[in-house]
Amino acid sequence: MALSERSSRQSLIPSFLYSSAASHKTLALDKIMLGSNLNTLSERSSPTRNVFVPSPSEPTKKIEMYSPQFYAACTFGGILSCGLTHMAVTPLDLVKCNMQIDPARYKTISSGFGVLLKEQGIRGFFRGWVPTLLGYSAQGAGKFGFYEFFKKYYSDIAGPEYATKYKTLIYLAGSASAEVIADIALCPFEAVKVRVQTQPGFARGLSDGLPKFVKSEGYAGLYKGLVPLWGRQIPYTMMKFASFETIVEYIYKYAIPTSKDQCSKSLQLGVSFAGGYVAGVFCAIVSHPADNLVSFLNNAKGATVGDAVKKLGLWGLFTRGLPLRIVMIGTLTGAQWGIYDAFKVFVGLPTTGGVTPAAATTAATELAKV
Repeated sequence: MALSERSSRQSLIPSFLYSSAASHKTLALDKIMLGSNLNTLSERSSPTRNVFVPSPSEPTKKIEMYSPQFYAACTFGGILSCGLTHMAVTPLDLVKCNMQIDPARYKTISSGFGVLLKEQGIRGFFRGWVPTLLGYSAQGAGKFGFYEFFKKYYSDIAGPEYATKYKTLIYLAGSASAEVIADIALCPFEAVKVRVQTQPGFARGLSDGLPKFVKSEGYAGLYKGLVPLWGRQIPYTMMKFASFETIVEYIYKYAIPTSKDQCSKSLQLGVSFAGGYVAGVFCAIVSHPADNLVSFLNNAKGATVGDAVKKLGLWGLFTRGLPLRIVMIGTLTGAQWGIYDAFKVFVGLPTTGGVTPAAATTAATELAKV
């Protein structure tokens, strides 16, 4: 790579992501990512030796795995992946929310877009994009950053043997813990977004919608939908991360003839998108009833969960707006994993999941040479 190209690329990457510090104990998550050969490696090497990932353009700078710089990179990747993708599908989200709130007028996906176009014009399709961008950027930071943290934290508690044996439970626990925190950041923005999108004339966006919402329902009203939001997002995120990790592992194991470390970066990112899309379909189905509750509660002042169930009915709670949400969430989740892993590759980190035994052997061998 030419020197000028290196400098240009490096200038886009925050320097604080890289560290030359070199002491951190290798714990259970390393075994999940690198395979059983790590036991042999740890017997032959110092217990304080750790995995370092080189900067993409400066070999003298490295990101230490599971260091503050590593989590900072994952957090920033989460901001990009969630904020940008949710903003991009604002028109779909807007039609979906209105189908949930007013099914008499928004009967189908196509007619819903027609109603919006007729009543609000092209600009109406992007109503609420600012709270969407800010809210889901904050959520993405917590979702991905804390997932990486809790995944390692719980692996270390379990120990190498149980962390490997029960890795799916580690993924589920880590993602659930991360989402609890992430939704606290998302909830106020989600409340304003739904009100702006489903009540024309309420506000133009976040700047005037937030103070109007607070004046109407108080600051506590911003968190009225937190429990339903947890009910929607925690199962969604547990499915999103656990199924993604499993799907990607199976793709590398059964669909690709070579090990992950021998695949090109573009192929690895393609696997990330495909695995994310399939995981997103499962996510949409699991979390859809709670999504209907969130839309109903944030649209109707003083409404309760019982009011929502009575109005929507159990069948409507599970099915109203579901086809559109499957398309939206599948695309969204695939794009999120693609962007997240693309950023990790950009800063020199490996893509998420899918380390096969062959790749583990190679990785362990390389570590033994350090």
